[in-house]
Amino acid sequence: MDDNSQRQGFEPTDPKLAHALFGQQNRHLKQIERLTGVRVSSKGTTALLEGEGESLARAVRLLEELTRLLEKGFSLRPPDIEYAERILSQDASTSLTDIFLDTVTVSSRNRSISPKSISQKKYLDAMRKNDVVFGIGPAGTGKTYLAMAMAVAQLKKKEISRIVLVRPAVEAGEKLGFLPGDLTEKVNPYLRPLYDALYDLMDFDRGQALIDHGVIEVAPLAFMRGRTLNDAFVILDEAQNTTTEQMKMFLTRLGFGSCAVITGDITQIDLPNGRTSGLIQAMDVLGHVGGVSFVSFSDMDVVRHPIVQGIVRAYDAHNPG
Repeated sequence: MDDNSQRQGFEPTDPKLAHALFGQQNRHLKQIERLTGVRVSSKGTTALLEGEGESLARAVRLLEELTRLLEKGFSLRPPDIEYAERILSQDASTSLTDIFLDTVTVSSRNRSISPKSISQKKYLDAMRKNDVVFGIGPAGTGKTYLAMAMAVAQLKKKEISRIVLVRPAVEAGEKLGFLPGDLTEKVNPYLRPLYDALYDLMDFDRGQALIDHGVIEVAPLAFMRGRTLNDAFVILDEAQNTTTEQMKMFLTRLGFGSCAVITGDITQIDLPNGRTSGLIQAMDVLGHVGGVSFVSFSDMDVVRHPIVQGIVRAYDAHNPG
């Protein structure tokens, strides 16, 4: 044992909890060992940890918080352990139950949709408290998906009467005139990611029926001009590709009983040179307006395949600022 190393045991009160915590053939303990740099093994229903002070304390804290989740009936999967370690490395005092058990809705595959990071939790809380919420950060951080989950949840509870999902079709100059086919064929390639998220959140037939009845509308941003949307949950995706005029137009479409969530990544602007992003201007202009909230995401919030987080971080390091 290293001179600076310490040993500590951790034993859940219930042997069944120990089995769920340790994982099949100690799979979860091996993952915790890899994530924390602390040696972790088991003897019976006791986890045996060996490591240096701060790392050891963090590993024990992780086991404690995961156990509390299991006591509440949470079904622990390897990605959850990764998210949990990331959360506690940001703030060791965080309660994982407050985050992981904050279920927004249930997906079409009967999976509970809940936050997986501190920023995601702040984002959901902001949506519950404000009429206009901006979620700004890199791809894979759940900005659009969680907004859609919240919209679906509110529709199920009849808190709103419709969902409107919009995106700027910047590659087509928002005109779409030169593309072949009818209107649906022209628009769909730019809106496909929104449909993908929608059909993950609800059964395909149910989603399609709601679209056919106009309860859910998926449209390019240009279609919002001249409209007022009442009792609606409106989501503007890829907002970094709006012009300043488009952003103002969109925000002034909100009617009574409506809320809006605007998502975007200011490092991925595809506007022609010289055009100011409406998202960047909104960040400057609306920061002190009541009822408007801004939530920032980073690579620490990426919840896709673990390699996506590494890719985002590598590009950020290569292109600082």
